[in-house]
Amino acid sequence: MRVTVVGAGPSGLYLAILLKKADPAHEVTVLERNAPDATFGWGVVFSEETLGALRDADYSTYLEITDSFARWSAIDIRYRGRVLRSTGHTFSAIRRTHLLDILQRRARALGVDLRFGVEVSTVEPADLVVAADGANSTLRRAGSFGTTSEPQGCKYVWFGTDLVFDAFTFIFARTEFGLFQVHAYPFDENASTFIVETTEETWRRAGLDRMSEEDSLAFCAELFKSDLDGHRLMSNKSVWLDFPLVRNRHWHDGNVVLLGDAAHTAHFSIGSGTKLAMEDAIALANGFTRHPSDVEQALVDYELERQPVVERFQQAAGDSAAYFGRVGHYQDLAPIQFAFNLLTRSGRISHANLTQRDPHLTRVLDSWFAGAAEPGSVAAPPMFAPLPLGGRTVRNRVVRVGGADAARAGAGLVLTGLVAVSPDGRTTPDCPVSDAWTPDVGEVHAAGALAGLRLGHAGRRGAVRESGVDVPLRDGWPLLSASPLRYAPFGAVPKEMDESDMDRVRADFVAAAERAAAAGFDVLELDLADGYLLASFLSPLSNRRGDGYGADRTRFPLSVVDAVRAVWPAERVLAARLTVTDWARGGLTVEDGIGHARALAEHGVDLVHVRAGHSTAGSRPEYRRGYLTTLSDRIRNEAGVPTLVGGYLTTQDEVNTVVAAGRADLCLFDPPPTPLEAL
Repeated sequence: MRVTVVGAGPSGLYLAILLKKADPAHEVTVLERNAPDATFGWGVVFSEETLGALRDADYSTYLEITDSFARWSAIDIRYRGRVLRSTGHTFSAIRRTHLLDILQRRARALGVDLRFGVEVSTVEPADLVVAADGANSTLRRAGSFGTTSEPQGCKYVWFGTDLVFDAFTFIFARTEFGLFQVHAYPFDENASTFIVETTEETWRRAGLDRMSEEDSLAFCAELFKSDLDGHRLMSNKSVWLDFPLVRNRHWHDGNVVLLGDAAHTAHFSIGSGTKLAMEDAIALANGFTRHPSDVEQALVDYELERQPVVERFQQAAGDSAAYFGRVGHYQDLAPIQFAFNLLTRSGRISHANLTQRDPHLTRVLDSWFAGAAEPGSVAAPPMFAPLPLGGRTVRNRVVRVGGADAARAGAGLVLTGLVAVSPDGRTTPDCPVSDAWTPDVGEVHAAGALAGLRLGHAGRRGAVRESGVDVPLRDGWPLLSASPLRYAPFGAVPKEMDESDMDRVRADFVAAAERAAAAGFDVLELDLADGYLLASFLSPLSNRRGDGYGADRTRFPLSVVDAVRAVWPAERVLAARLTVTDWARGGLTVEDGIGHARALAEHGVDLVHVRAGHSTAGSRPEYRRGYLTTLSDRIRNEAGVPTLVGGYLTTQDEVNTVVAAGRADLCLFDPPPTPLEAL
């Protein structure tokens, strides 16, 4: 097979090695525009999992690479004048130019034709053409791959330093312009990578957008002078950049295939770019081992194997990049919680995982979270820590929906399903109505839990069948909403509420709240989510009014909150179930949701139950495990209000991780049924 590889980075060289090793008869040519000793970049980090794949793919290069490694097992977090160290993480790094030299020598020894200083605009015919020419791939632009590329994360600049760190080090520096952070790690016995990152707003306020490369280096060297401890920063065409998030719907077009950054990128904050690229090379070479005479089948196999893996890494990398964009909002967290929040930012490390890696750190964390008098003493995991809330104390951080059985199963707070404030506020004919429903508050209290009532009005989502989703009844009842817009395609058109409707509904909420207080409920949760009546006023997709209730979409919902707060006992908890984002074009953004949560807190709400989507039938929620956790994190730390979050949290480890990191205060726990329960 004749193979032309465009790009002599790690992925292109490694693929050439593996193809030539698998079949010496392959004619493999690598074309590279730069010189063989081009010194772009600093260090490359590898995980233990990647090293195992390299060992199995080509033992010769594995030995030489690992013989050159800088190795360490700690992460240092320098925050508010303290250094917090976490151990047990196992990192390995190598100077990028040395890695390329190893791969070039191995490729030549196997008979690969390496050509440097070659500008590639077109490629001579070959059986396989590999675009391994980076995120800005020239070869990719000539094909049809469904490419998207957009900036991700903060502004960053990639320096080196002659200070050899002994851990992967995160540094946070507050300045008059805003927060700057550093990602630093050693890559040989003489030097370390030193990446400086900040938001674009801070970058501009500091004047870095107007500085030369030399002035920018001097600015950063002065800013981190104490951390550099007399050592110097080094530039290698080190200019401020936006990280490009590259995605492709298809990774091959005919006999042209994308590899490494040409196919995908993952934000540098999780250190997986070279790892993913070299694993791509292994998967592509294995595809031809399985299908030596069928190029198309080999390429299909490669895509099917790698795309799901890369998508998971891109999701984790995106979460990590977004974290560093908003890390300034976590500056009030205690140091141990800040460190745990940072370590678990991408979802790849959890409370249980960190307990295996660094039991001392999690013991200190658990002790601090439990409020133990002796730091580092043995304490229960975070999910079992009590939570003072309003004038009540929840015995643990677990919330379940149900009745006394949920309380006996150990939940700290038991919530009912939706209870309508009036008959016309029901979702279905069987939906309970506040004035004709008998709760089992006493049994919940007897089992040691707090009892919470979810109170709402279905609005335009009312009068539907029990089976199906928003399937209207044949003989429904009149519906109300902010505007006369049906919810589902075949649903009834609701009446646009007038002042008399609002007065009646507000009075219904007040009367239902008084009944809930008399019944002994500890928590009253007002439903401002999922497209129900109060939520319909908040979303621009459902509120098209031309009056004051359209100009200020919070006006009516907040008037209900105020009226309920006036009659709800001050020592009990008032919560709000809130749609934070519509996840639909033209709908509520997360920033809108943060503003709404802040307004609710100002009007006496003690707890926000975070929800997303469902404001319209056409919304597209991003369902995945823990899909609401990041939204809860933002509400809690940016709006400054305690949160309750669900979103497929099914394990104790997930609950421990969420609450210990300060991403929520309570978790709606939904464990899978035990075998006996399933029966």
